[in-house]
Amino acid sequence: MKRDFYYQDDHSNKFWSIELIENKYITTNGRIGAKPRQMEKVFPTYNEAQKQADRQIASKLKKGYIEGIAPAYVRPNWSTFSMSNEIFWRIIGLFNWKKTGDDDAVIEPAVRALSEMSINDIRQFEDILAMKLYALDTKQHAIASGVYQSDKYFSPDDFLYTRCVVVANGSELYEAVLKDPTAIPKEIDFEPILSIGSSAYERKTGEDFDYSSPLSYESCSNQDGWAY
Repeated sequence: MKRDFYYQDDHSNKFWSIELIENKYITTNGRIGAKPRQMEKVFPTYNEAQKQADRQIASKLKKGYIEGIAPAYVRPNWSTFSMSNEIFWRIIGLFNWKKTGDDDAVIEPAVRALSEMSINDIRQFEDILAMKLYALDTKQHAIASGVYQSDKYFSPDDFLYTRCVVVANGSELYEAVLKDPTAIPKEIDFEPILSIGSSAYERKTGEDFDYSSPLSYESCSNQDGWAY
């Protein structure tokens, strides 16, 4: 019996199927509309093949795949959205990490989406970003990141860019690091996230982004976080 699954989000439209035949299963997967890839795996018995096929299915479901035939893919119309915490994380989720090494290419999908939204939404995106970076601006996080050893050996810029990589990796990592500073990534950064708002505004209006959020994301701005 063949079972079909699909996965769709803001930048994915792919399928996966599995067919159990005697003591083997055949999987087919790929981007909908592109040439599919097929793999066959043989096992000693039918029961073992079924057991492993069930594991594969469980894994796909855990990743968010849905069983059935995929509906027609509809590209999000970002101009119809209003900025919120959920939309902020959706835009961050658009980063194309396959282009790692080319920062502009990584953030391009996010810049394009945000530029389709209103000027007020772009400003709100900047506010939410500042708020999240501000919340991570604590001495505990600075020490855990390894960039702070003492007042004499501390790079505020390095700490800012380390906080940037936390937000750039999505809500799950952000919430984990917010609760447990020791979960903060070390020796990696992602400064380009700071340019998304200005790039989107300039693309939309052709003008410079002359806007500052009420909260500063610069290191040591969060006085309560550095109180001890």
